[in-house]
Amino acid sequence: MDTNDLSPAELRVWHAFPKGASVDLRTADDEDAAGGADWGPQRTVRAEVLRALLLGGPLQETEIPALRLAGARITGTLDLAHGTIEHALHLNDCYFEDTPLLYAARLRQLNLSGSVLPGLAAATVHVEGMVQLSDCRFGGLVRLGGARIEGALFMNGCDISPPDTTEWPALRLGHATIGDNLYAPGLRTRGEVRLSGASVAGSVTLDRATLHHPSGAALDAQTLTVGSDLLMRHVHVEGWIGLRGARVPGRLDLSYAQLSNPGGTALRASSCAIGELWLRKGPPMQGALNLRRSQVDVLFLEPDVLPDEVMLNGLLYTTLTPHEPAERRLPMLHNESEGYLPHGYEQLTGSFLRVGDDHAARVVQLAKLRRHRRTLPWLGRIWGHLQEATVGYGFRPLLAGFWLLSLLAVGSVVYGLHHPPPLKPDEAPEFHPVFFTLDLLLPVISFGQEQAFAPRGWYQTLAYGLVVAGWVLATTVFAGVTRTISRGVGPGGSP
Repeated sequence: MDTNDLSPAELRVWHAFPKGASVDLRTADDEDAAGGADWGPQRTVRAEVLRALLLGGPLQETEIPALRLAGARITGTLDLAHGTIEHALHLNDCYFEDTPLLYAARLRQLNLSGSVLPGLAAATVHVEGMVQLSDCRFGGLVRLGGARIEGALFMNGCDISPPDTTEWPALRLGHATIGDNLYAPGLRTRGEVRLSGASVAGSVTLDRATLHHPSGAALDAQTLTVGSDLLMRHVHVEGWIGLRGARVPGRLDLSYAQLSNPGGTALRASSCAIGELWLRKGPPMQGALNLRRSQVDVLFLEPDVLPDEVMLNGLLYTTLTPHEPAERRLPMLHNESEGYLPHGYEQLTGSFLRVGDDHAARVVQLAKLRRHRRTLPWLGRIWGHLQEATVGYGFRPLLAGFWLLSLLAVGSVVYGLHHPPPLKPDEAPEFHPVFFTLDLLLPVISFGQEQAFAPRGWYQTLAYGLVVAGWVLATTVFAGVTRTISRGVGPGGSP
């Protein structure tokens, strides 16, 4: 390129490039690049000049060339598609009239921090260092799908607001590979953020992000793989978050998050493998929570965060925290969209047993039996009500004792006032109303009274009732004790 055709601003950049020196055209440190359309010729640099420098600019021995430009209005299209750029590229606080084309380019380093751009086309770009898009404002799509970034990707304070969000994602990072962290606190997007199939060796930080795509995918991160944590504290999301099949060995932190997708699913985190899942300190989700078939080591879940509909079929967790009474945990099982699922009650029972709260475990098991009862035919429901009323499904042995003592008292008084006649007067033992009643109530114990005396009339009807009541109490107590022993839940005491 003939330097005689360069403007004064372009000439400064041309001479600074071989030494890697910076050219700052800003008039103030706090200048807003959004007003770059009004910058005059003294701050205008043509994209073709920058391309010529990057692909074949002058070099100087013992110096490391680099393009470092701030505060410029860049006209034309910076087209580096399929090119190999051996120098660092820093275009900070610049105003781009056209979308840079970096498709399949190979770069040393890319820094566009603070710049205003109509978009970025950089699918399958390969950057050997880091990419800095901090505080950038994009009026169109940012396409980084399939990108390979060996360093970190910085997007803190970045704003992406394309005019049309119905057809393409606002930010596309699907199947990208990032060798360090994805750091994007304060990210603001209008449209879908796509991270499906991406791999991040470090952590993903989206704290205080605002993701706006009502009724659509605000964040689609299916099968995302993260090396450590996925942090989404204080986020404000309108639309659904999709994490199906994601792998987060560290912490997935949604503390203080506001998730809203009314009429749909707010958080889809099914079939995930997560070290710690934190859902706390935020308002109730507006939309369903889907954790089906996920495996979580530590589930930090506050009941107040849960929505009215949950999907927990197949969810496995080792530890449930904070420790809450069983009555506070049961609504998440009662709100299961698939109805009664025994697995959820068993998981909750196990979590209480692991911390030694046998009382709460019994409450959960009793709630499980009550919920199961509603799925039975009418005869099974009647039997279930009878089991609960008599012995609390075996979890209330003291209640069974109360019924036995009450029936023993009734029988002893009635038969004490009216002795039944003996079957064989010459061979009959002395009548004892208490032991006669015990003979009727206890099917496996005999004191010789029942076989020796035969009440008549309504006294005989009372005897039949005591026999039936004894069998019911004995059967339900035995079934309850067997069930609780098999699950490791001690039945001693009432819930």
